Amino acid sequence: MSESTPLVLGIETSCDETGVGIVHGTELLVDAVASSVEEHARFGGVVPEVASRAHLEAMVPTIERACREAGVALADLDGIAVTSGPGLAGALMVGVASAKALSLALGVPLYGVNHLASHVAVDIVEHGPLPEPTMALLVSGGHSSLLLVPDVTHDIRSLGASIDDAAGEAFDKVARVLGLPFPGGPHIDRAAQVGQITIDFPRGLTSGRDMERHRFDFSFSGLKTAVSRWVEQQQRDGRDLPVADVAASFQEAVVDVLTRKAVLACTEHDVAALQVGGGVAANSRLRAMAQERCEAAGIALRVPRPGLCTDNGAMVASLGAQMMLKARPVSALDLPADSSMPVTDVQSGLPVTVDHDHPH
Repeated sequence: MSESTPLVLGIETSCDETGVGIVHGTELLVDAVASSVEEHARFGGVVPEVASRAHLEAMVPTIERACREAGVALADLDGIAVTSGPGLAGALMVGVASAKALSLALGVPLYGVNHLASHVAVDIVEHGPLPEPTMALLVSGGHSSLLLVPDVTHDIRSLGASIDDAAGEAFDKVARVLGLPFPGGPHIDRAAQVGQITIDFPRGLTSGRDMERHRFDFSFSGLKTAVSRWVEQQQRDGRDLPVADVAASFQEAVVDVLTRKAVLACTEHDVAALQVGGGVAANSRLRAMAQERCEAAGIALRVPRPGLCTDNGAMVASLGAQMMLKARPVSALDLPADSSMPVTDVQSGLPVTVDHDHPH
């Protein structure tokens, strides 16, 4: 492959999905995913040890399947990208070790990239180059973040984040209260489509002093508790539980807060494009309300198709390809798996430079 259009394989193992994607420049060739979600369902949440073992078993077959479906040989690759954080430590180690082995064996550069930045970069393979700057609303099981993105390959600034439960986590917990299966997001979305918004659940951090101190932060713990108490009261009173109505009312509260703060961030920072990513971006009501509010505010909305919103290798490959296209530094082979990697660190494992005038 030509240097100007790099062929990059991306590996994603931050949680319960083994993702391998192959991107040629900005063109997605394949997105292969092996999920272990069914193995976690009986526990009501992701079990780190189960996830790590599932990644070990799925890694080689998923890489082979991705290459076969893309019609690409490993020898054709120009670079390897891998999620080095944040995520489950053991799960990350499987992906990072696999990527190091491939990089070393093939003699191609290695890029250890940030999981959250990858969720932003995946939109490039669907809708073309990102406007610079872009505002990104990332909403998943572990994170709810508002990010100002002047350049996805090296400059991401956090404006706000979850201070307790992330949105996806709240979906899972409320689903459990309503007797819906894990993962909760898709099941609440489906139930809400036949329900009515009949309950005015609280919108955390959206008024008064909260907006002064946590303007772009998110809090869904209080909402989750409010739903639990409402359900308990219904049960104490011997009433039937209107699952669809509770789901619709809860979902509306979450989506209202997410989109309201995202549009406010765009207007206050004079950013004309909003990109929504992460697993919860597959939610139909979130996509619809974001579209309505962005159109009203004159903001261009970019949302990848649902399959690219959940964790996948394509997003990692897309960011890796951008690293190569913009000639960003290559990660070292002692690249760590960093479970708490901050979003402002787009890439990890970079060579350490010492400022002799200002040594640390």
